[in-house]
Amino acid sequence: MAASATPMGAEPVDGLSACGSFSGKVRHIKIASGYAADVFYGDFVKLVSTGTVEKDTGTATMTPVGIFMGCFYTDPNTSQPTFNQMWPTGTVASDAMAYVLDDPDAVFRMQADDSLAQTTLGNNIAVVQTAGSTTIGRSKNAVDASTAATTNTLPLRILEFMDGPDSEVGDAYTDVLLTYNWGMHQYRNATGV
Repeated sequence: MAASATPMGAEPVDGLSACGSFSGKVRHIKIASGYAADVFYGDFVKLVSTGTVEKDTGTATMTPVGIFMGCFYTDPNTSQPTFNQMWPTGTVASDAMAYVLDDPDAVFRMQADDSLAQTTLGNNIAVVQTAGSTTIGRSKNAVDASTAATTNTLPLRILEFMDGPDSEVGDAYTDVLLTYNWGMHQYRNATGV
């Protein structure tokens, strides 16, 4: 996989704590009816002052509350309950609810937009924001290999490289395991929403 660019956004795989899987750490948070942005499975989202969740479009600075895992709403065209892997921009639904993995200790996999060397392990890194796939509802965000550094304001931390048959350190598009840099997640940020 890492020999070609196949970014998939943030794909949860584990947690830093030994308190079970991430599946029990998904919270339902409202989406404002008519919210005008596509949000894809694997996108970072943030709480906003209206008490709803929106896509976090930051790159070198972010304040995510978690990872978007899908949503529920009543389809305004069919009046049917709808579960979707993405939030279609502008959907008018008063019952819209996002499923958000909001664990600040979540570990997730992402692909870098270039090669990452072993020396970047433990570094912080920025995000590359790219339009997701409306066909499959998946994010196409990646991490920005050129930003890997000790800079304490970068939003993500490199924990491990995905070494295996499809990926290894130094591949053209290195796959990595990440977590949030301390204080960047909204639950760990001293400033409220």
